[in-house]
Amino acid sequence: MNKVALVTGASRGAGRGIAHGFGELGYTVYVTGRTTAPGAARGWDGSVLPGTVLETAAQVTAAGGKGIPVVCDHGDDAQVAALFEQIVQEQGRLDVLVNNAAFIHHQLISKLPFWEKELGAVDILDVGLRSAYVASWHAARIMVPQGDGIIAFGSSFGGSCYMHGPAYGAQKAGIDKFAHDMEHDLRGTGVTAVSIWMGPLVTERSLIARQTNPEQYDDLIAAAENPEFTAYIVDAIAAAANRGELSGQTLIGAEIAKTLGITDRGVERPSYREMLGSPRPKNPAAVY
Repeated sequence: MNKVALVTGASRGAGRGIAHGFGELGYTVYVTGRTTAPGAARGWDGSVLPGTVLETAAQVTAAGGKGIPVVCDHGDDAQVAALFEQIVQEQGRLDVLVNNAAFIHHQLISKLPFWEKELGAVDILDVGLRSAYVASWHAARIMVPQGDGIIAFGSSFGGSCYMHGPAYGAQKAGIDKFAHDMEHDLRGTGVTAVSIWMGPLVTERSLIARQTNPEQYDDLIAAAENPEFTAYIVDAIAAAANRGELSGQTLIGAEIAKTLGITDRGVERPSYREMLGSPRPKNPAAVY
């Protein structure tokens, strides 16, 4: 039985790479995005970014899976509901959700303090935080009855250290907490919730950031992860004997990959724990 995954925000960047990784693993992959024609998205410097949701789906299929593009604005609950209805109608199940979609403001990596950035930078708490909750809500209503599934959140060290300002940090810390608290509600259902701290990634935007701030990004990008790495990690977590113990945790991708015997195209990626901080441990306390 082919596994079915949904990767949100997959026109380019981390989402496109994660979807491609699942394609390499033979998954049927639903990929969402708003970009249907080249030129609709721009980088930090105003340059046109490549990638569309249609191209990502084609790359998934070329890699050995089956890519299914769905044009979806994750800020629109009705569109998201229709997306999950489509998955159920066409596949009858959903094995993996990767919450990756996030609003990326053009001033995200600016060194300006938050009050000097445009107020729109906070929109990442809508498409990025709230949208991840909405998608997870729909996914749980499919996965719990089937008794199996993985709800994963694409996070980063910005959930702990200062990274790109308070709006970005709050979004990452928020999705980490989603994994923590959703695990509590999902216990005994067979569904796992995890948040993955990805390291620096090779994406269209990160390469532009390297040109913009070489003193900060040169060394990081030189050792950056391929986004496909995260797909392999999530797939390995799904098969792990201790999957239940991992549920609810925020995991540093490079570290859990080493534990599970996963490499990034044959390369063991470094953890940035000492440099950027550690995830918060699970807290067993519960208040209703």
